[in-house]
Order: sequence, then C-alpha cells, then structure tokens
Amino acid sequence: MIVVFGSINVDLIVPVPRLPRAGETVLGGDYALLPGGKGANQALAARRAGTEIALVGPSVRIRLRA
Repeated sequence: MIVVFGSINVDLIVPVPRLPRAGETVLGGDYALLPGGKGANQALAARRAGTEIALVGPSVRIRLRA
C-alpha cells in the first residue's frame, strides 16, 4: 500500500477564446468544477496502475457564489 499525503482541490476550469496579453482581461463563458490537487492526482495515477492507496489531505468547506 502507498499512502499519499497531499492536496485535494477543486479545479475551476474556464475556457477562453484566446490567451490574454499582458494586462488584458479575456472573458470566459461556461465553467467546470473538476477534482484535482497534486496529492489526489498522484493517488489516482497509482490506483490506476493497480496499487492499493490511501490518501491523506486537508478538508476545507468552501462556498462559491455566482
């Protein structure tokens, strides 16, 4: 078994039509909330490789507002 200590995050992904230039703001439309974090990503990769894992990370409650 591998024990992974690391971050467990929610990634906020916003597609934009192009990358902004320095100092410019580019507006996006829809967004997606996806699982992420270095620890979570490493644990998932190890699990997909067939290894039994345990993931240890902080737990925080967040509230997103539109």
